[in-house]
Amino acid sequence: MILPLLVLLICCPSLAAEETLPAELGSRRAGIDWPDFLGPGRASKSPEQGIRTDWNENPPRIVWQLELGTSYGMPAISRGRLLHFDRHGDQARLTCRESETGRELWRYEHETAYSDMLGYNNGPRCSPVVDGNRVYTYSAEGQLHCVSLDEGKKIWSVDTFERFGVVQNFFGVGSTPIVADELLIVNVGGSPPGSPPDIYSAQGQVEGNGTGVVAFDKWTGEVAWQASDELASYASPVLATIEDRPWCFLFARGGLLGLDPRSGEVDFHFPWRAQMLESVNASCPVVIGKRVFISETYRVGSALLEVRPGGYDVVWQDEQRARDKSLELHWNTAVHHEGYLYGSSGRHRAPAELRCIELETGKVRWNEPGLGRSSLLQIDGHFICLSEDGTLRLLRVTPERYELLGELSLQDDDAQPLLKYPAWAAPIVSHGLLYVRGKDRLVCLELIAE
Repeated sequence: MILPLLVLLICCPSLAAEETLPAELGSRRAGIDWPDFLGPGRASKSPEQGIRTDWNENPPRIVWQLELGTSYGMPAISRGRLLHFDRHGDQARLTCRESETGRELWRYEHETAYSDMLGYNNGPRCSPVVDGNRVYTYSAEGQLHCVSLDEGKKIWSVDTFERFGVVQNFFGVGSTPIVADELLIVNVGGSPPGSPPDIYSAQGQVEGNGTGVVAFDKWTGEVAWQASDELASYASPVLATIEDRPWCFLFARGGLLGLDPRSGEVDFHFPWRAQMLESVNASCPVVIGKRVFISETYRVGSALLEVRPGGYDVVWQDEQRARDKSLELHWNTAVHHEGYLYGSSGRHRAPAELRCIELETGKVRWNEPGLGRSSLLQIDGHFICLSEDGTLRLLRVTPERYELLGELSLQDDDAQPLLKYPAWAAPIVSHGLLYVRGKDRLVCLELIAE
């Protein structure tokens, strides 16, 4: 149901005019901030240039490193500040640090009682999102908080599980919200009153209640609109402008939603999910012009759609019964470059491989086994690849071949690995510094010398 937007008209202009941005703390002027999940456009691409490529002879030096709490999420970086969101005991903690030194500036905590049903860790899955002087966090049990960037003071919060009746999914909440102008768009996925408490109690039969996607006024936390009976997935929404029209694409639990982020009006729903109960959609949509690519790893595979207001056309899709798929992305998101997609294909660690496919046809151009499941970051004509075992690689890839330029296994003074399994957070680069995290440690390296 679409709700009135009067709160936006009344509240937002005055609040926006009064907002003062905190001072810039960084000294490295070249490069960009990384305030959002997967960086600008949620595309896992950096425009920075000047990286060293002789990693085997001159590996990137460690600038700083520290132990973290429990989490799967990557940090965000804005105005010389690094934000990371972890669990410590019964507290979910957002910590703000100087991005260049690791020195703590402030911390903000709230209670958490999340318990994972399948034995994975009990920390946050989502990354912080920074917008102006505000930081947004979304915890594993659906606590949505807005905190000031300068001081770490609470601005507002919403318990989405309680308010919208969310039935707990396998791994809790894992879809990072996104800021769209004056709104914060969240994949909530609530259910009617009286619904079972979790997906196993419901035997997978969970109904929606029109809150699949909820837009909150980013200043106040008030609901601006809500739409769709879809349920929550682990894929984060992305924004795009196609022929002057704003779009929001969300790979929800049952398939891809295309909607107008201004109003919540749904243009289409493309069903795309495996029939097995314990399947998930966790890879973000990739938007290329008028086309949207989606992929999952539970035997359904990938599809490419060409979208238009009110609908879509299927360009190609993997055959459901075919054994070989184009790409089968698990929790990583493909990176598009000049008509080709690159990503880690495979549900499990051992058989996973890095692949290159043609965007236009889905044809596999090459595959490279032995990397485990991994995440990619494109920068300066190269890819940085972080494998789930903590191995960091510098790659040069083309549609014709895979080339390994350097490989790095970070170790402490006792020759123990700094990045331990599971290293599932994608690498990020901001102002020449590369940030990577493993199970319980964050490491900052100098990728581009000043």
